[in-house]
Amino acid sequence: MTRKDYIFTSESVSEGHPDKVCDRISDAVLDAFLTEEPEARVACETFATTNRVVIGGEVGLSDQSKLATFMDQIDGIARACIKDIGYEQKQFHHAHCEVTNLLHQQSAHIAQGVNASKDKEEGAGDQGIMFGYATTETDALMPAPIQYAHAVLRRLAEVRKSGQEPTLRPDAKSQISLRYANGIPVEATSIVLSTQHSDAGQTSADIRDIVEPYIREVLPEGFITANTEWWVNPTGTFVIGGPDGDAGLTGRKIIVDTYGGAAPHGGGAFSGKDPTKVDRSAAYAARYLAKNVVAAGMAERCTIQLSYAIGVAKPLSIYAETHGTGEVSPEAIEKAIGAVMDLTPRGIRERLGLNRPIYARTAAYGHFGRAPSDDGGFSWERTDLVEALRKEV
Repeated sequence: MTRKDYIFTSESVSEGHPDKVCDRISDAVLDAFLTEEPEARVACETFATTNRVVIGGEVGLSDQSKLATFMDQIDGIARACIKDIGYEQKQFHHAHCEVTNLLHQQSAHIAQGVNASKDKEEGAGDQGIMFGYATTETDALMPAPIQYAHAVLRRLAEVRKSGQEPTLRPDAKSQISLRYANGIPVEATSIVLSTQHSDAGQTSADIRDIVEPYIREVLPEGFITANTEWWVNPTGTFVIGGPDGDAGLTGRKIIVDTYGGAAPHGGGAFSGKDPTKVDRSAAYAARYLAKNVVAAGMAERCTIQLSYAIGVAKPLSIYAETHGTGEVSPEAIEKAIGAVMDLTPRGIRERLGLNRPIYARTAAYGHFGRAPSDDGGFSWERTDLVEALRKEV
C-alpha cells in the first residue's frame, strides 16, 4: 500500500557546480553540431578541473570533410559556456583555462546499427531502459521536493547574474525535505543551501541573511514554519568552488536531472547526446507520456518505462504504473500509449522536434518540469496528447 504520511528529500545543484559546467559544455557542443546539421551524431563528454577542460567523444556529420573545420569552434564554445556561467576566478577563468579537444569521428560499427537503409529502419543508438514520471503534486506535474530545490537555485542564479547579490558565486547546492500528509506536501522540515561566495569574511549567518528572502519567495506560502530547520553553508567558508574546488564530469547528476529520486531511473545520462541516443530521447518521451496521462485525469501519479535494443527501432516493452491512483487500468494506458505515439527513435524525434539546438538550456535546473518554449525547447513538457489518450481509453 502506498504511504501517505512521510518526509521526502531531493537535491539540486547550480549551473556552476563542476558536473553541471561539464553538462553545459557537452550540450553546447551538441547544439552547435545540430545547428550545422539537424541529424548530426554527437556523444560528447567533458571533464573539468583546476584551470583545465577536456572534451572528448564521438561526432559525425554527413559530410565528414567539414569535421576538421568545425572542430576549430570547440574551444570557443567551451569558453563561452564558462563565461556565461560566471567563472572568472584565478584558478578557473573562461579566458585562460586550458581547453583540450579530443572529439573524433563516430564509430562505424555504432553507425551501422543506428543508420536507416533501404531494408532497415533507423535503430536505437543503444540498449537500455528509460523511465518517465508525473504527479499532481505541483502545477508542473513534478515531484515537489525536486521542483522547489531547482527553483531556489535558479532564483539565486538570477540575482547573482543581475548584480543584485554581488557576493554570490556560481557554485551552489540545495536540498529540500518536505513532509507529506495524506500524500500531499504540506511543510518544509529542513532546507539545506550551500553557495559559493566571494568574501572570505562572510559567515554562514551572513549568507543566510542573503539567501533566505529568495528561498521564502520561491517556496509556497506556509511551507516554511517555525519548526523548519535551516542549514546554510553549514561547513563555513565556501570561497573556493567550481572545478577548482572539485573536479566535474558530464552525466554525474542524473537524479538531479530527472525526478530527485521520486521515480526510477534507467541509469543513462542525457547531456552531450544527440536524440538518436534513446538514453535521452526515450526518457523525454516517457516523461511526455506520463505527463499526458496525468494531465488527462487517468491517474494522480504515473510511471512509464520503455526499453530498447541497439539497432532495433521499436521498443521492446512499454510498462505503465499508476501507484494505486489510476482511474483506468495500467494495461489500458499501455495500449493507448502504443496507439497514440510512434516510439521508434525517429518517431520520437519527429513528434518532439528533437533535431534542433535546444539542449544547452537543459543542462541545469532539471530536464523536466520546465515550460515548453516557442522554439521547441522542452517540447516533452507539452500536454497535447491528452485528447488522443482519452479517445483510445
